[in-house]
Amino acid sequence: MNRAGGGTEQGRTGRDRSGLTSAGILLFRRRAGRLEVLLAHPGGPFWQGRDLGHWTIPKGEVEPGEELLAVARREFAEETGHEPPAGVPIPLGEVRQKSGKLVVAWGLEGDLDPASARSNTFTIEWPPRSGRREAFPEIDRVAWFEPGEARRRLKPAQVPFIDRLEAAVAGRAGDPSPGSRDALP
Repeated sequence: MNRAGGGTEQGRTGRDRSGLTSAGILLFRRRAGRLEVLLAHPGGPFWQGRDLGHWTIPKGEVEPGEELLAVARREFAEETGHEPPAGVPIPLGEVRQKSGKLVVAWGLEGDLDPASARSNTFTIEWPPRSGRREAFPEIDRVAWFEPGEARRRLKPAQVPFIDRLEAAVAGRAGDPSPGSRDALP
């Protein structure tokens, strides 16, 4: 989120974002012995009809002097309408997106009903050059995905977060089925 009065659609697209850092939380849960992760779909007219390769972890921009994990927790709450669960966050490192933006993430185990998620909003001129301003949710929906499907949905630069989370969870719990990337105890 752009702290200076809300995000802009232009800021979500092809603009050079190389000086910016975002921090986020990749929420995960275990269902029937399988790992699932919560991903967020960007809101607004630019993202309407875009699916594969466009989802993201709930995240937001870090302002100078802010602590990264605190920003990740705040942004999770802003973009889902729910405080992140208590627990020990798993550092997932950082990735650099195509725009140049650096994204730092943590895995956190918990649960969230996607139907109850509510995001903050941003305002843009819509339709373009109409002079009319309209508010849109930063995140229009969240959903749970198993890692294989999450890799298809996520922005390509964020896929390593799934790999790192799987490795960390397997290292903590022991991987019962070495041939399966999605199975957990």
